[in-house]
Order: sequence, then C-alpha cells, then structure tokens
Amino acid sequence: MKLKLLLNLYNLNYKNQYKNKINFYLIRNGLNKYLIKKLSCNLFLYVFIYKFKLYSLKILNILKFPDWSFFDCPYINYDNIIYYSSILKNNNLIKYLKTNLHINFLNSIIIKTNSVDVIFDSISVLHTTQYFFKKIGIIFLPLFDVIFKYPILIKKYLGTVVSYKDNFFANINSIIFSEGSFCYIPKYVKCNLNLSTYFKTTSYDFAQFERTLLIISEYSQVTYLEGCTALMYKESQLHVAIVEIIVKNYGYVKYYTLQNWYKGDYLGNGGLYNFTTKRGICLNNAKLDWIQIELGSIITWKYPSTVLKGNFSISNFYSISFISNMQIADTGSKMYHIGSYTKSYIFSKSISLNNSLNIFRGLVYIKPSSYKSYNYTECNSLIFGNNSMTITIPYIKNYNFTSVCKQEAFISKIEIMYLFLLMQRGLSIFDAISLLIVGFCSEIYNKLPFEFNLEIPLLFLLKIKDMFKY
Repeated sequence: MKLKLLLNLYNLNYKNQYKNKINFYLIRNGLNKYLIKKLSCNLFLYVFIYKFKLYSLKILNILKFPDWSFFDCPYINYDNIIYYSSILKNNNLIKYLKTNLHINFLNSIIIKTNSVDVIFDSISVLHTTQYFFKKIGIIFLPLFDVIFKYPILIKKYLGTVVSYKDNFFANINSIIFSEGSFCYIPKYVKCNLNLSTYFKTTSYDFAQFERTLLIISEYSQVTYLEGCTALMYKESQLHVAIVEIIVKNYGYVKYYTLQNWYKGDYLGNGGLYNFTTKRGICLNNAKLDWIQIELGSIITWKYPSTVLKGNFSISNFYSISFISNMQIADTGSKMYHIGSYTKSYIFSKSISLNNSLNIFRGLVYIKPSSYKSYNYTECNSLIFGNNSMTITIPYIKNYNFTSVCKQEAFISKIEIMYLFLLMQRGLSIFDAISLLIVGFCSEIYNKLPFEFNLEIPLLFLLKIKDMFKY
C-alpha cells in the first residue's frame, strides 16, 4: 500500500491524469512593466525584488534565443501565455489533492522520510515542514514565504550564482519568477530528513517560472529531492527554472532530480519545453553531487554545473537520460575548476528509442590558477530503433599543466541475441528490454534514495510499453 501511494505521488501513469476541477486565478500578459506590476500586486513583493525584476527586464532585448543546437526550437509567443496561475482560496485544497492525486499525505512513506513542498503552477499549496526544523535553525520554506520572513537572506544571495545576465532563459526567469523553494542549513547541522519539492503544472497554455535557492553553511549536510510532472494537453507548456546552490566550507549537498514532465504523443504534439539553469558554487573542501533522471518533456535543455571555487572542493554529476518517440534531450554538465586540488566526475548514461535525439554536451574548464586538479568524464549511450540518434560533444579546456583530464565514451545498441536469450527464459519483450536498460543504468540509479530507487524500473517498463503501442 505504501508503494502504491508513493507511485501515485509522482503520477507515473499519465492515463489516470485528472483534469482541472477547481478555479484558478490567471495572469496572461506580455513581458513588460505592466506584467511585473500585476505580479507585484498579487505577490506583495519587497522593493528589492521589484527592482531585481525591472533590472532583468531592461536587458531582455540584449540577450538572444540560443541558436547553437542541432534542432530548431518551436516558436514561443511570450505575449500569449499564462505567467501566473494560483488556486483560489475558496476551494477545499487538501480534499482536492487527496481525491485527485490519490495521496494520503499523512500516511505516505515519502512524507515520513522527507519534508515536502508541493508547488502547483505558481504557488506553494502544501508544505510539510517538520517541527524540529525551527529548533535547530533549518529554514525550508517556499521562496516567497522566505522573502516576507527573511528578506536579508534573499537580498544577500539571490542572483549571486546565476545572474539575470547569464543567458536568455535565466533572464526571463528573473523577470517573472513566481515561486520555488528556499533552504538554509546553519553551521554544523547535518539534516537527516530529505528535503523535497514537487512541481506540477496544471493550467492550459501555462509557463512555470520557478526559482530554487539552497544555502549550506560550514560543516553542514543536506539531501534535496526534486520531482516534476505535468498534465496532458495538445498544446505545449513551458518550464523555465533557475536553481542556485551555495556550499560553504566543508559543506555537502546531494541534489536529486526526477523529471517526469509530459513528453507529448508519438507524433510530437504537446509536451513540455524544459529550459533549466542549475548551478552551484563550492568553497574550500565543499562537495556537491548532482544525480538526475530525465524521462519527460518533449524538449529538454539542462546542464547542471558546478564552480569549484575553493581548494580541495569536489563535484560529481550522475545522469540518466531516457527518451523515446519524438523527444529531444540536450543535456550535460559543466565543471569550472578555479581552486587548487579540486576534483570533478561526470557519468552520463543516455538511452534513445524510436525517433528520439539524445545529445550530451559537457564542458570541463580548468583555469590557470587551478593547481593539480582532476576530472574524469564518462559518456555511455544506448540506442534502439532505426531512427534514434545520440550525439556526444565534450569540451575540455585545461589551462594548467599540473591538472589532468580524462574522457571516455562509447555508443552501443541493444543486441537482438540478448533479447532472444531473455525471452527464451519466459520474459516478455517489454521485460527483456527493461531489464537490459536497468542493467545499463544500474550504477547510477542505485545512488538514488530508496523512494526514487523503487520507481526507476517501473518507469522504464511503462515507457517501453508506451513505445510499442505505435
């Protein structure tokens, strides 16, 4: 029963997706000052947040839409999408969540081991912060709650890792971000509970602009989990996010992501466009681990990166990108070595089925000041189907002769002989392919916490069965 509740939480089967049965307050307008003012009226922004958004708007015309990819991104009309969507207060929200998401929040296993923030569209609708968090000084709240309660923290750290000048999508997010999660771990605190945020888009023709900020003080540790889903619509939705992580001296962060947005139909209609900027900074002896599973969205651009600023800092990146039908995933990681004796590891597994396109785009940049640093990059790809494609593009820039970079990559296909041997032992074609793919990815998904580890084989099996329908 607990496993069933857990799987329902992340909405693995899109056949059972519900349609909106409650009323929403929506804001639809172009990217201009009027939109910022309208958002400010609803969010009661502090002056510094309002100015932050206006500064971002001023340079919007300077930045251009990225044009370096292998495919043409569909045109997005930014003047005709919903930028803000919130559930009206007169709805019985908790009852709605239980009946439509089939979740009993009080009994679910994921609530007993995690503190969860549930974000629907543009607002946080449920937060299960444990009581003792306040006693030990941990702050884990929706971003705008923190803006009201701890504005000095936001003013000090917001935009310091990912600037509003960084790229086109980071600039758009900085103009109209509406909600996200904030976490602050004080010095010498090891958080034993996992902190988790669940993002869901529900409104039609909606764009979600979420912003997450994690601050980990000296000698502290935390595990953060992120899950994402979206409803099925014939028209595509948009998700533009920024994640900023600051890991101070001797701190440690594990950041998990399970992306399961709606991926569109087999012809490529619908689906969500996911353009995300994630970046962390590690100071002396700090460590940051990225572990992500990419399954959904019709188009994904995501390159979690780490700036190894301090000496002896470490960052690891583990990724599984499993796409099918008409999906396109342009993902990878970036490691910037600034401090001396820094280490980074990149392990990427990609699986491409049917007509999908999987691209790994990585960057390892070692500055002249980075003495005796080390990087190891391994990219493994698996293809199945006549029209599937995978591309690996590693960039290595090493400007210090004492530092070492190693890179390894291979591409393979699912062998018919292996499928034959498994099917001769009673497995179906779906189970045989799923078993091979799980074995291919096992060294990465075994690093996931127990809550996510149970889901991965089932997600793979559902995706393979969906592929064989067509």
